[in-house]
Amino acid sequence: MKKLIVSCLTVGTLLNINAQNYWKKNAGKTAKVILTSSKTNEKMADKGTVKFEKFGQPKETDACIFVDPDFKYQKLIGIGGAITDASAETFYKMPKNKQKEIMEAYFGKNGLGYTVVRTNMNSCDFSSDSYTYVEDNDTALKTFNIAHDEKYKIPMIKEAQKAIGKDFTFYFSPWSPPAWMKSNKSLYKGGRLENQYYQTWADYYIKFIKEYEKRGINIWGLTVQNEPMATQSWESCIYSAEEEGEFLKNNLGPTLWKNGYKDKKVMIWDHNRDLIYQRATTTLSDPETSKYAHGIGYHWYETWNNKTQLFDNLTETQRAFPDKFLAFTEGCKEQFNMSKIYDVSLGELYGRNMLNDFNKGTALWTDWNVLLDETGGPNHVGNFCFAPIIADTKTGELHYTYEYYYVGHVSKYIKPNAQRIGSSSNRAALTSTTFMNENGQLVTVIMNDSENDIETNLWIEGMSAKLSAPAHSIQTVIL
Repeated sequence: MKKLIVSCLTVGTLLNINAQNYWKKNAGKTAKVILTSSKTNEKMADKGTVKFEKFGQPKETDACIFVDPDFKYQKLIGIGGAITDASAETFYKMPKNKQKEIMEAYFGKNGLGYTVVRTNMNSCDFSSDSYTYVEDNDTALKTFNIAHDEKYKIPMIKEAQKAIGKDFTFYFSPWSPPAWMKSNKSLYKGGRLENQYYQTWADYYIKFIKEYEKRGINIWGLTVQNEPMATQSWESCIYSAEEEGEFLKNNLGPTLWKNGYKDKKVMIWDHNRDLIYQRATTTLSDPETSKYAHGIGYHWYETWNNKTQLFDNLTETQRAFPDKFLAFTEGCKEQFNMSKIYDVSLGELYGRNMLNDFNKGTALWTDWNVLLDETGGPNHVGNFCFAPIIADTKTGELHYTYEYYYVGHVSKYIKPNAQRIGSSSNRAALTSTTFMNENGQLVTVIMNDSENDIETNLWIEGMSAKLSAPAHSIQTVIL
């Protein structure tokens, strides 16, 4: 018992020393504030600085965001979005000067700081047509050819890669194997991968990786299957947790390793938060399967049968698998309506998800389409959606939605390899997260999605800066 007391005192002393050292460097310093407010129509506006002053024990009546740099959690892999067929086709319909603007807006030094790009292997709903890379019944994959992607997708991905530079993090996901490999003989409406084609399908991933890397696009990772529990009217394929595990253990994992791709980050699940814990605990229960998996991917569409997002499922999954990273691989606002592209609720949907996802342990965050046209497409099954930037291909105009700015409050200032720091809010209307960049910069993002302005305090180890959080706003505080 005495040893335990001494140990606790030692830890407490060390934490206190760390806190003192932090404020030796930062006491009296000012923090920069960047604000987006629908009330004033400001978008990522420089609001000057706030100063940290001594502030002892807060009262319950003091609205506060509490941050403690002594407590450190997951490191950020990166933030980005998907370059789908739809995004790329729309991109090349725009004038050259607008193409340059889009690249800078997302990937440039003055843009959102995106470092992550996802794409689809074979077609998805956000393609103008359905396609695969092989001829029917070619089990040897001798006809494998990615000429389809060379027209729009690959050129746009390479433009993004060039703009991002060394931090470029690229991964892909399949929506469906070729129809002849499936139980329903269709790219659409679910169906299952036939057992006799498990190895052929695993070889298909290798072909895809090799063809992209031949063209100078380094592949960081992949998901096993996009939305493996969704029977969609578009490209889809069903795997139970056991089936996904068997395919990864016996075919995909060994085939990647055998071809020198042991470093490719494989993510399982790649579907909604509702089943993430069951899928992870079932698929990864076998150590021989788990050794091939690096991360657990998820989407945010569980609201189709829930009133709200199920963020706590992420916490439970991260606790169960601390050696795997959590990756948000897709999310968008569905049912596109051009008249609503400037609604702040679009941004708040993103802010609410991003901040909670990071607080629950997420290390990689990927939006869906980076760009869509004035119809919310193109989409070959009419599943039209919103994107952060909407391009009017008829007029050449670009529309920046609140999604763009709310994502930017995180992605522009929190850099890859930043580490999440302990933080909490004592007001339900204020959602926040904090990261420390590798250079020691402390970045706190605070969203107020209520109807009321809130005066709050950013409280860090006995020091506080007073902030105004207008109704329906998001702000980034950089110390």
